[in-house]
Amino acid sequence: MFKKFDDKENVGNVNIAKSSVLKGIRSQILDQFHHVESYLDQILPKKEPLKIVKCVLYFPSHEHIELLCSQSGEILFFRQRDGPLFPTLKLLHKYPFILPHMQVDKGAIRFVLSGANIMCPGLTSPGARMTNVDKDQIVAIMAEGKQHALAIGQTKMSTEEIVTKNKGVGVDNIHFLNDGLWLMKTVK
Repeated sequence: MFKKFDDKENVGNVNIAKSSVLKGIRSQILDQFHHVESYLDQILPKKEPLKIVKCVLYFPSHEHIELLCSQSGEILFFRQRDGPLFPTLKLLHKYPFILPHMQVDKGAIRFVLSGANIMCPGLTSPGARMTNVDKDQIVAIMAEGKQHALAIGQTKMSTEEIVTKNKGVGVDNIHFLNDGLWLMKTVK
């Protein structure tokens, strides 16, 4: 999604969220990420303003993206239109327990870091591990021998289907290390 993202070209206007919008976003975060409840005030304080940055991506298709940023300008979450919230990799590195982990083998690392989707054989081979998840679940893509997540993805099949079929795309790669969102500076 953010392969060709450039903050100078793709970022539109920046608004401060109203308190009712912030309350709704906090509620959505708790609904989506159950393990974050005791850390929510650290991640997204109630009394601090939340910046909402509107972006338009023209490649590969015309997509409207919202970035949710802290008062200091750090990008915390993003979403496409009114879709689910995705944490950024920088936030995931601070709070690795937010998402279930799917681990790829060493051979898949360079492909994941170039933005490729995660194929089922990369998740079922020796060195790979999977958390039991449903279809359309947001997951952290880990790698054999690495401590931090390489990417954030969304499953195209449940874990059961991935093991059974063992071919095709298992997880869509949404945001990965060194993509445009990772390289984006803080929002002013």
